[in-house]
Amino acid sequence: MKRPRWLRRPWQVALAGALLAVALAYAAIGAFIWSHAEELLAHPPQRPADAALVLGSRAYLDGKPHPCLTGRVDTALAMAHAGVVRQLVFSGGVDSEDGRTEAMAMQEHAVEAGFAGPMLLEPASTSTRLNLSLSRPLLLAAGVRSVVIVSEPYHLWRVERLVKMSGFDQSFDVQYAAAPTSCWRALGPFSKGALREPAAIINNAGHGYLF
Repeated sequence: MKRPRWLRRPWQVALAGALLAVALAYAAIGAFIWSHAEELLAHPPQRPADAALVLGSRAYLDGKPHPCLTGRVDTALAMAHAGVVRQLVFSGGVDSEDGRTEAMAMQEHAVEAGFAGPMLLEPASTSTRLNLSLSRPLLLAAGVRSVVIVSEPYHLWRVERLVKMSGFDQSFDVQYAAAPTSCWRALGPFSKGALREPAAIINNAGHGYLF
């Protein structure tokens, strides 16, 4: 009896199985991120804090400040106007995609929005892990003891893990604010950043940063 064609090349079967397993794992991580994001959006920070630490992302898109980034700043501005935070801290270095400094782009947006309160910039970090490690001494030098970390909803589960693993939460009382940016409202888990986030989680976990 002649074997089916798919049995003649077992390596192809193994490869297809491996690709299916990766796709299922990726989808499972994405679904978990979505669930966690919705939970954070439903429960904004309740306690006043010394500062809001806004994490960077791509600074510009088509020659204009990227709405995914400015939406994070807008969430921090809303907390400042409500008296939840006293000062804003912007963390993000030079973006390889557009050559702009993320922290400076965020500061410019805050100023254009009319914010006149104290602001600090951390303009060197190129990853979420560096956002935290390079911002820590800056925050401590400014006398900050409590902080709300602001980013888009999909990003914050990984941020929480990095905070715990790095000991950032031993230096500060930490809360999290999910920023419902226009990117998130338009595409949710199908936005570019959200689709890339499972890969970032896998990469960070593989380097031992998350567990």
